Amino acid sequence: RLGGNASSEVRMHIVGADTHGSRAGWREGGIIEELRLEDAVHNPHRAWELWDLMLYDKIVSEPNIQLLLDSSIYAAQTKDGRIEHAMVRCDKTEHLYRVTAKIYCDCTGDARLALEAGAEMRRGREAISEFDESHAVEVADGRTQGSSILFTSRKHDRPIPFKPPVWARKITQEHLKFRGVHSWEYGYWWIELGGMYDTIRDNEELRFELLSVVLGVWDYIKNSGNHPDSANWALETVGMIPGKRESRRIVGDHLNTQADLEGGWRNMPDGVAIGGWPFDEHPPEGFDAPDKAPYRSIRIPEVYNLPLGSMYSKNIANLMMAGRNISNTHVAFTSTRVMATCSVIGQAVGTAAASCVRHNLTPRQLRDDSTRLRHLQQTLLRDDQSIRNIRNEDPLDLARSATVHASLSFADAQPHHVIDGEVRDAPGRWDHRWSAPVGDEGAWIELVWDQPQTIGHVQITFDTGFHRQLTLTASDGHSNTTIRAPQPETAKAYRITAADAGGREVELASVTDNYQRLRRHDFDPVEAKSIRIHVSETHGDDLARIYEIRCYAKRPEL
Repeated sequence: RLGGNASSEVRMHIVGADTHGSRAGWREGGIIEELRLEDAVHNPHRAWELWDLMLYDKIVSEPNIQLLLDSSIYAAQTKDGRIEHAMVRCDKTEHLYRVTAKIYCDCTGDARLALEAGAEMRRGREAISEFDESHAVEVADGRTQGSSILFTSRKHDRPIPFKPPVWARKITQEHLKFRGVHSWEYGYWWIELGGMYDTIRDNEELRFELLSVVLGVWDYIKNSGNHPDSANWALETVGMIPGKRESRRIVGDHLNTQADLEGGWRNMPDGVAIGGWPFDEHPPEGFDAPDKAPYRSIRIPEVYNLPLGSMYSKNIANLMMAGRNISNTHVAFTSTRVMATCSVIGQAVGTAAASCVRHNLTPRQLRDDSTRLRHLQQTLLRDDQSIRNIRNEDPLDLARSATVHASLSFADAQPHHVIDGEVRDAPGRWDHRWSAPVGDEGAWIELVWDQPQTIGHVQITFDTGFHRQLTLTASDGHSNTTIRAPQPETAKAYRITAADAGGREVELASVTDNYQRLRRHDFDPVEAKSIRIHVSETHGDDLARIYEIRCYAKRPEL
């Protein structure tokens, strides 16, 4: 399955910089936002297999991707500090693949390609003294966070008995002293083991132990007498693949530390992705330490940037990485490891890798070339990737030189905000978007130039409610904070028109059922004195809302 820990094989819901909504307004944009919106619209009933299929559809519909499911890397050939080829095997089809590329990206979590290539790596927890990290342990060790197996259950119209297998652990209230059992439709991330072991080599043993705990916990819920409301509930799914949190980390030119995430990022010019999840430490003993809280969460003051220098290998020139295996200390890892952060890292790395291939650069050369680096950051912004303290300065964006008018404006949501280079607002603020009542006639916003401009591409960033959570989860409590449908703020129906110097108007695009945040429109180039976007309908909100409008002579390349 595609999706890693977010797939139906594990069923962990995606979290990130908005930290379960406690840092509202910082939901990630870009590719992960597109996927979340797609799922919310077409999977309102929260079927995990439909999430899997949506990801599969996205991949197989992309002509430049060759997908090899059920296939694993097992070897790599390196020469002079570069990977020459990697070897992949699929036992189900009895195929071996030789993969040759200019740039390789290790997104395996376990850093398997890096292992085979001989990349420098780290594992376990650093001591306080090594990087002066107050959240680190006193003495360095090889321990990690553990893995979890999740389950789901469903309520029926009659009692459903449960008898555990003989190998299930016997769970008592003492085991759950710091582990709350308040609902059981989805449980429980704290069924965690492995940090005292090797989460890679001991995975099969950990699977058995985790399953024994899962069934023991369910036996406690059903048969202890402490939860009589569970009588009509029955297990629906039990994971068979442990959801892994931690194993190896690849060392890059920069190693993210606690200080970097707490403010040091401001001094690093190569930021390409955001994070913001707390320092979220789990004891390596996991469930086997019932007298310890299952986690320690320390809030980070603000959303931070992650630098490109932590996303490529220090000693393998053409190896990049994305996900939980980027270049971190253990303390920094406890924040960057969550899936929405891994996703925006992936978007940054994919874009950087493509730039390296196109311009015949190594990732280090790209980072060291300030012009290329700025171009990469601007490309990421154009693709709705947020980067702190960097705004749209794309010299090809013709909208930046326009004067902006609108039918009306709501509160402080002024027309010129759509060209101020920012695409998100703090909750309750209207500093970076235009908004106006839709009413019976709709609402419009118009870009006007002193001289006609050749325009063949228009990009619009709509409001999709970044202030609320938007993720697929089996937890009813978390789902109650989401809208499993098109987001009400988003423009549903809109038109784009252009007027020439003589005032003659032509329609460039007409959309009747939009639900996405980022929309791009290509058309035969026109000589336009003005471009107007007319919103006639939203998905329920009274206001039309637009964060950004960009105009180009043609669709910009990487």
